[in-house]
Amino acid sequence: MLCKMIQIQKTILYRLRRLSGLGVVFGCAASLAISATACAAVSQTCSDPEIWVFSTRHLPGICKIPTVVNPSVQRYESTSCRWLADDLGTLLGGKGPLIIFLHGNRYDAYSAKQQGIKLSRRCDALTDLGENTQLMIYSWPSQQDGCLLKDGRSKYRRCFTEGHYLAWLLGQISPERPVVFIGYSFGALITLEALEDLIAAENAGRPVSPWQHRPGDTRLIFVAPAVRCDAFSPCGKYRETLACVDRVLLTINSHDDALRFFHLLDTRTKIDALGCTGMPRRWMPSDIKYSAIDARNIIGREHGLTLYLRSNTLMRRICREAYGGLENLPYETILNKNKEHQDVE
Repeated sequence: MLCKMIQIQKTILYRLRRLSGLGVVFGCAASLAISATACAAVSQTCSDPEIWVFSTRHLPGICKIPTVVNPSVQRYESTSCRWLADDLGTLLGGKGPLIIFLHGNRYDAYSAKQQGIKLSRRCDALTDLGENTQLMIYSWPSQQDGCLLKDGRSKYRRCFTEGHYLAWLLGQISPERPVVFIGYSFGALITLEALEDLIAAENAGRPVSPWQHRPGDTRLIFVAPAVRCDAFSPCGKYRETLACVDRVLLTINSHDDALRFFHLLDTRTKIDALGCTGMPRRWMPSDIKYSAIDARNIIGREHGLTLYLRSNTLMRRICREAYGGLENLPYETILNKNKEHQDVE
């Protein structure tokens, strides 16, 4: 659109030069107008909340929570539309809500960043993000590699490694800080693996930030989750992770062709995907705010986060569940409430 506007202005400039002997004057004025238009467009495009990237794409496979991790951390500089290397401590030391976006499979590093930016802008337009809100893109090695089934199985196994890395990160976040997970497809699996790790570490007495019944508001926003359908059942694998959260929004697609093959990823279990079948409300504890929606009539049979980002209906619901009320829960207020509760005890 910007290029088209510039081309139109150049055409007008050319015609003015032919109609007048003051070509130089008109040329300078038109050039200034073109520059102003371009700068205004860039300024509007790059007006974003604070966006970060925590990348594990260069890290090896592991089988437990590591003690030391050297991730790649970047911050999006909206004024210049570029990514700058930054310090993890600055991200972890934030005072407002932390939104963690975990993308799905077959996305390279650039695509993951673009999706995170689009998600942030959509939610910024639909909700009040608050001044201190940080959105962190959890970028993991999900770039396309081979045929769909072989690649899916490989990335499914990698999700367990990513759960360990994410658990390491979460174990350093203050329990009073509000945290929202927006997990798409395999991103939901990584999230649950990380929470399961943290519960085990906490129960074993390891020095990690507590996540069970933490005072900070914690939310799971899962979109087409590539997770086993009995994840939260009374005897489900991830049932105990519900002790870490206050709100769950489940967006499924019962017509999703890709999720229909989820049972082929793990030949030992051969179980369907939560993102395709959904779950009954009775599986969710009564003290957790829970809502669910089937996007089949909006998304159809396809599988891709871009389809969800385009839908005003779905994004309005997702963003409001993710951000709604967080602007009224500043970090300092939660700290004070937690202190008052301890004093009463």
